Amino acid sequence: MTESVRIGLVGAGPWAKMVHAPMIASFPGVAFAGVWARRNEAAAALAEKHGTAAFSSFEALLAACDAVVFAVPPEIQEGLAIRAAEAGRALLLEKPIAGDLAGGERLAAAVEYAGVPSLVALTWRYSPAVRAFIEAANAAEPLGGRGLFVSGGLLAGSPFATPWRLERGPLLDLGPHVIDLLEAAIGPVVSIAAFGDLRGWVSIELGHASGARSSASLCATAAVSPHVAGVEVFGRAGPATIDCVAAAKASDFQVMYGDFLAAIRLGLPAVVDVRHGLRIQRLLEAAERQLQGVAQVR
Repeated sequence: MTESVRIGLVGAGPWAKMVHAPMIASFPGVAFAGVWARRNEAAAALAEKHGTAAFSSFEALLAACDAVVFAVPPEIQEGLAIRAAEAGRALLLEKPIAGDLAGGERLAAAVEYAGVPSLVALTWRYSPAVRAFIEAANAAEPLGGRGLFVSGGLLAGSPFATPWRLERGPLLDLGPHVIDLLEAAIGPVVSIAAFGDLRGWVSIELGHASGARSSASLCATAAVSPHVAGVEVFGRAGPATIDCVAAAKASDFQVMYGDFLAAIRLGLPAVVDVRHGLRIQRLLEAAERQLQGVAQVR
Protein backbone atom coordinates (compact mmCIF):
# COMPACT_ATOMS: atom_id res chain seq x y z
CA MET A 1 0.00 0.00 0.00
CA THR A 2 1.27 3.44 -0.91
CA GLU A 3 -1.71 5.55 0.13
CA SER A 4 -1.55 7.19 3.55
CA VAL A 5 -3.62 5.67 6.33
CA ARG A 6 -6.14 8.26 7.48
CA ILE A 7 -6.15 8.37 11.28
CA GLY A 8 -8.66 10.24 13.40
CA LEU A 9 -8.10 11.20 17.03
CA VAL A 10 -10.78 10.98 19.71
CA GLY A 11 -10.04 13.19 22.71
CA ALA A 12 -8.22 16.45 23.34
CA GLY A 13 -6.88 15.97 26.86
CA PRO A 14 -3.27 15.76 28.13
CA TRP A 15 -2.37 12.43 26.49
CA ALA A 16 -3.90 13.46 23.17
CA LYS A 17 -1.95 16.73 23.24
CA MET A 18 1.36 15.33 24.49
CA VAL A 19 1.58 12.10 22.51
CA HIS A 20 -1.07 11.18 19.98
CA ALA A 21 -1.64 14.41 18.06
CA PRO A 22 2.09 15.04 17.47
CA MET A 23 2.64 11.39 16.47
CA ILE A 24 -0.28 11.28 14.02
CA ALA A 25 0.75 14.61 12.52
CA SER A 26 4.35 13.53 11.89
CA PHE A 27 4.32 9.76 11.36
CA PRO A 28 5.32 8.60 7.85
CA GLY A 29 2.50 7.08 5.84
CA VAL A 30 -0.20 8.67 7.99
CA ALA A 31 -2.67 11.42 7.16
CA PHE A 32 -4.13 13.22 10.19
CA ALA A 33 -7.83 13.05 9.34
CA GLY A 34 -8.99 15.18 12.24
CA VAL A 35 -10.02 15.42 15.89
CA TRP A 36 -13.28 14.90 17.71
CA ALA A 37 -13.75 15.52 21.42
CA ARG A 38 -16.68 16.01 23.75
CA ARG A 39 -15.56 19.63 24.16
CA ASN A 40 -15.76 21.26 20.74
CA GLU A 41 -13.44 24.11 21.68
CA ALA A 42 -10.72 21.73 22.85
CA ALA A 43 -10.97 19.71 19.64
CA ALA A 44 -10.78 22.88 17.57
CA ALA A 45 -7.68 24.15 19.38
CA LEU A 46 -5.84 20.85 19.03
CA ALA A 47 -6.81 20.47 15.38
CA GLU A 48 -5.67 23.99 14.56
CA LYS A 49 -2.30 23.39 16.20
CA HIS A 50 -1.65 20.39 13.96
CA GLY A 51 -3.22 21.68 10.77
CA THR A 52 -6.15 19.30 10.61
CA ALA A 53 -9.94 19.41 10.92
CA ALA A 54 -12.10 19.44 14.05
CA PHE A 55 -15.31 17.45 13.69
CA SER A 56 -18.57 18.32 15.38
CA SER A 57 -19.69 14.69 15.61
CA PHE A 58 -18.05 11.31 16.11
CA GLU A 59 -19.85 9.99 13.04
CA ALA A 60 -18.28 12.68 10.88
CA LEU A 61 -14.83 11.70 12.12
CA LEU A 62 -15.49 8.03 11.35
CA ALA A 63 -16.52 8.91 7.82
CA ALA A 64 -13.20 10.68 7.25
CA CYS A 65 -10.76 8.05 8.54
CA ASP A 66 -9.50 4.47 8.23
CA ALA A 67 -8.39 4.12 11.84
CA VAL A 68 -9.20 5.74 15.18
CA VAL A 69 -6.88 6.56 18.07
CA PHE A 70 -8.58 6.97 21.45
CA ALA A 71 -7.46 9.22 24.31
CA VAL A 72 -10.60 9.34 26.46
CA PRO A 73 -11.70 7.81 29.79
CA PRO A 74 -12.36 4.05 29.69
CA GLU A 75 -16.11 4.28 30.22
CA ILE A 76 -16.32 6.66 27.25
CA GLN A 77 -13.93 4.68 25.08
CA GLU A 78 -15.85 1.40 25.13
CA GLY A 79 -19.02 2.69 23.45
CA LEU A 80 -17.24 4.83 20.88
CA ALA A 81 -14.77 2.07 20.03
CA ILE A 82 -17.60 -0.40 19.46
CA ARG A 83 -19.17 2.03 16.99
CA ALA A 84 -15.81 2.49 15.27
CA ALA A 85 -15.27 -1.28 15.01
CA GLU A 86 -18.77 -1.71 13.57
CA ALA A 87 -17.84 0.92 10.97
CA GLY A 88 -14.77 -1.15 10.02
CA ARG A 89 -12.15 1.14 11.53
CA ALA A 90 -8.88 -0.06 13.07
CA LEU A 91 -8.52 0.85 16.75
CA LEU A 92 -5.66 2.11 18.91
CA LEU A 93 -7.12 1.85 22.41
CA GLU A 94 -6.20 3.30 25.78
CA LYS A 95 -5.89 1.10 28.84
CA PRO A 96 -7.99 -0.10 30.49
CA ILE A 97 -10.06 -0.84 27.42
CA ALA A 98 -13.41 -0.20 29.15
CA GLY A 99 -14.99 1.05 32.36
CA ASP A 100 -15.74 -2.48 33.53
CA LEU A 101 -15.44 -6.11 32.47
CA ALA A 102 -18.86 -6.23 30.80
CA GLY A 103 -17.88 -3.25 28.65
CA GLY A 104 -14.56 -4.86 27.81
CA GLU A 105 -16.31 -8.06 26.75
CA ARG A 106 -18.69 -6.12 24.49
CA LEU A 107 -15.80 -4.23 22.91
CA ALA A 108 -13.67 -7.34 22.33
CA ALA A 109 -16.65 -9.14 20.80
CA ALA A 110 -17.36 -6.20 18.47
CA VAL A 111 -13.74 -6.08 17.32
CA GLU A 112 -13.65 -9.82 16.74
CA TYR A 113 -16.93 -9.79 14.81
CA ALA A 114 -15.82 -6.87 12.63
CA GLY A 115 -12.38 -8.38 12.07
CA VAL A 116 -10.63 -5.03 12.46
CA PRO A 117 -7.06 -4.56 13.76
CA SER A 118 -6.69 -3.44 17.36
CA LEU A 119 -3.77 -2.36 19.51
CA VAL A 120 -3.70 -1.33 23.18
CA ALA A 121 -1.41 1.50 24.31
CA LEU A 122 0.41 -0.40 27.05
CA THR A 123 3.35 1.86 26.34
CA TRP A 124 6.08 -0.13 28.10
CA ARG A 125 5.60 -2.94 25.56
CA TYR A 126 6.88 -0.74 22.73
CA SER A 127 10.26 -0.12 24.35
CA PRO A 128 13.10 -2.16 22.80
CA ALA A 129 14.69 -2.39 26.27
CA VAL A 130 11.49 -3.82 27.75
CA ARG A 131 11.18 -6.30 24.91
CA ALA A 132 14.74 -7.47 25.58
CA PHE A 133 13.91 -7.77 29.29
CA ILE A 134 10.90 -9.99 28.51
CA GLU A 135 13.10 -12.31 26.46
CA ALA A 136 15.68 -12.46 29.26
CA ALA A 137 13.00 -13.07 31.89
CA ASN A 138 11.43 -15.89 29.88
CA ALA A 139 14.85 -17.50 29.50
CA ALA A 140 15.52 -17.24 33.26
CA GLU A 141 12.99 -20.03 33.98
CA PRO A 142 11.07 -17.73 36.35
CA LEU A 143 10.22 -18.71 39.90
CA GLY A 144 8.75 -15.35 40.80
CA GLY A 145 9.06 -11.62 40.56
CA ARG A 146 7.87 -8.23 41.69
CA GLY A 147 6.76 -5.01 40.09
CA LEU A 148 6.47 -1.42 41.28
CA PHE A 149 4.82 1.70 39.90
CA VAL A 150 4.75 4.71 42.20
CA SER A 151 3.94 8.22 40.97
CA GLY A 152 2.45 11.53 41.96
CA GLY A 153 0.06 11.48 39.03
CA LEU A 154 -3.04 11.98 41.18
CA LEU A 155 -1.65 14.82 43.27
CA ALA A 156 -3.10 18.30 42.84
CA GLY A 157 -1.61 20.10 39.86
CA SER A 158 -0.78 16.98 37.87
CA PRO A 159 -2.21 17.00 34.32
CA PHE A 160 -3.13 13.35 34.84
CA ALA A 161 -5.29 13.97 37.92
CA THR A 162 -8.38 13.58 35.75
CA PRO A 163 -11.81 12.67 37.17
CA TRP A 164 -11.78 9.00 36.23
CA ARG A 165 -8.30 8.46 37.66
CA LEU A 166 -9.18 10.27 40.89
CA GLU A 167 -12.29 8.12 41.21
CA ARG A 168 -10.73 4.75 40.37
CA GLY A 169 -7.22 5.21 41.76
CA PRO A 170 -3.91 3.64 40.69
CA LEU A 171 -5.25 0.14 40.06
CA LEU A 172 -6.89 0.93 36.71
CA ASP A 173 -4.34 3.56 35.66
CA LEU A 174 -0.98 2.06 36.67
CA GLY A 175 -2.02 -1.54 37.23
CA PRO A 176 -2.38 -2.52 33.56
CA HIS A 177 1.29 -1.71 32.88
CA VAL A 178 2.66 -3.73 35.81
CA ILE A 179 0.31 -6.71 35.54
CA ASP A 180 0.87 -6.93 31.80
CA LEU A 181 4.65 -6.86 32.14
CA LEU A 182 4.71 -9.42 34.95
CA GLU A 183 2.52 -11.69 32.85
CA ALA A 184 4.72 -11.23 29.78
CA ALA A 185 7.84 -11.95 31.81
CA ILE A 186 6.62 -14.85 33.97
CA GLY A 187 3.62 -16.34 32.15
CA PRO A 188 -0.19 -16.21 32.21
CA VAL A 189 -1.79 -15.00 35.44
CA VAL A 190 -4.36 -17.43 36.83
CA SER A 191 -5.10 -15.87 40.23
CA ILE A 192 -5.03 -12.44 41.80
CA ALA A 193 -5.41 -11.09 45.34
CA ALA A 194 -5.47 -7.37 46.12
CA PHE A 195 -4.98 -5.51 49.39
CA GLY A 196 -4.75 -1.91 50.52
CA ASP A 197 -6.45 1.38 49.72
CA LEU A 198 -8.16 1.63 46.34
CA ARG A 199 -7.13 5.29 46.05
CA GLY A 200 -3.87 5.03 47.98
CA TRP A 201 -1.33 2.19 48.14
CA VAL A 202 -2.40 -1.05 46.45
CA SER A 203 -0.60 -4.38 46.88
CA ILE A 204 -1.31 -7.26 44.52
CA GLU A 205 -0.32 -10.92 44.67
CA LEU A 206 -0.39 -12.87 41.40
CA GLY A 207 -0.31 -16.59 40.71
CA HIS A 208 1.00 -17.70 37.32
CA ALA A 209 0.10 -20.80 35.34
CA SER A 210 3.62 -22.21 35.81
CA GLY A 211 3.25 -22.11 39.60
CA ALA A 212 5.44 -19.02 39.88
CA ARG A 213 4.30 -16.15 42.09
CA SER A 214 4.71 -12.41 41.75
CA SER A 215 3.68 -9.22 43.51
CA ALA A 216 2.99 -5.65 42.49
CA SER A 217 2.81 -2.37 44.39
CA LEU A 218 0.94 0.63 42.99
CA CYS A 219 0.49 4.20 44.21
CA ALA A 220 -0.30 7.46 42.40
CA THR A 221 -0.38 9.84 45.37
CA ALA A 222 3.28 9.75 46.44
CA ALA A 223 5.47 12.84 46.21
CA VAL A 224 8.06 11.37 43.84
CA SER A 225 9.48 12.98 40.71
CA PRO A 226 10.01 11.37 38.34
CA HIS A 227 7.86 8.34 39.01
CA VAL A 228 9.41 5.01 40.00
CA ALA A 229 8.55 1.92 37.97
CA GLY A 230 10.14 -1.40 37.20
CA VAL A 231 9.97 -5.18 37.32
CA GLU A 232 12.35 -7.81 38.69
CA VAL A 233 12.18 -11.50 37.84
CA PHE A 234 14.13 -14.27 39.57
CA GLY A 235 14.56 -17.72 38.05
CA ARG A 236 16.51 -20.94 38.01
CA ALA A 237 18.80 -19.56 35.31
CA GLY A 238 19.30 -16.14 36.88
CA PRO A 239 17.60 -12.76 37.39
CA ALA A 240 16.24 -10.22 34.93
CA THR A 241 15.42 -6.61 35.80
CA ILE A 242 14.10 -3.53 34.05
CA ASP A 243 13.85 0.09 35.17
CA CYS A 244 10.84 1.17 33.13
CA VAL A 245 11.47 4.86 33.76
CA ALA A 246 15.02 4.68 32.41
CA ALA A 247 13.90 2.41 29.56
CA ALA A 248 11.14 4.74 28.35
CA LYS A 249 12.08 6.84 25.31
CA ALA A 250 10.10 9.15 23.06
CA SER A 251 10.93 6.79 20.21
CA ASP A 252 8.82 4.07 21.90
CA PHE A 253 5.72 5.84 20.57
CA GLN A 254 7.14 5.54 17.08
CA VAL A 255 7.43 1.80 17.65
CA MET A 256 3.82 1.73 18.83
CA TYR A 257 2.57 3.58 15.76
CA GLY A 258 4.74 1.41 13.54
CA ASP A 259 3.11 -1.69 15.02
CA PHE A 260 -0.32 -0.12 14.50
CA LEU A 261 0.42 0.61 10.83
CA ALA A 262 1.80 -2.92 10.35
CA ALA A 263 -1.41 -4.36 11.79
CA ILE A 264 -3.49 -2.21 9.43
CA ARG A 265 -1.46 -2.57 6.23
CA LEU A 266 0.05 -6.03 6.58
CA GLY A 267 -2.34 -7.77 8.95
CA LEU A 268 0.49 -8.46 11.41
CA PRO A 269 -0.70 -9.33 14.92
CA ALA A 270 -0.32 -6.59 17.50
CA VAL A 271 1.90 -7.20 20.53
CA VAL A 272 -1.10 -6.40 22.72
CA ASP A 273 -4.55 -6.35 21.10
CA VAL A 274 -8.09 -5.97 22.43
CA ARG A 275 -8.24 -9.63 23.52
CA HIS A 276 -5.16 -9.11 25.65
CA GLY A 277 -6.71 -5.90 26.95
CA LEU A 278 -9.74 -7.95 27.99
CA ARG A 279 -7.50 -10.34 29.95
CA ILE A 280 -6.05 -7.40 31.86
CA GLN A 281 -9.56 -5.97 32.39
CA ARG A 282 -10.69 -9.26 33.93
CA LEU A 283 -7.80 -9.23 36.39
CA LEU A 284 -8.32 -5.55 37.24
CA GLU A 285 -11.99 -6.02 37.98
CA ALA A 286 -11.28 -9.00 40.22
CA ALA A 287 -8.72 -6.91 42.14
CA GLU A 288 -11.00 -3.88 42.32
CA ARG A 289 -13.88 -5.93 43.70
CA GLN A 290 -11.61 -7.30 46.41
CA LEU A 291 -10.47 -3.80 47.36
CA GLN A 292 -14.11 -2.75 47.53
CA GLY A 293 -14.79 -5.61 49.93
CA VAL A 294 -16.59 -7.92 47.53
CA ALA A 295 -15.20 -11.42 47.90
CA GLN A 296 -15.58 -12.53 44.30
CA VAL A 297 -12.91 -13.33 41.74
CA ARG A 298 -14.01 -13.85 38.15
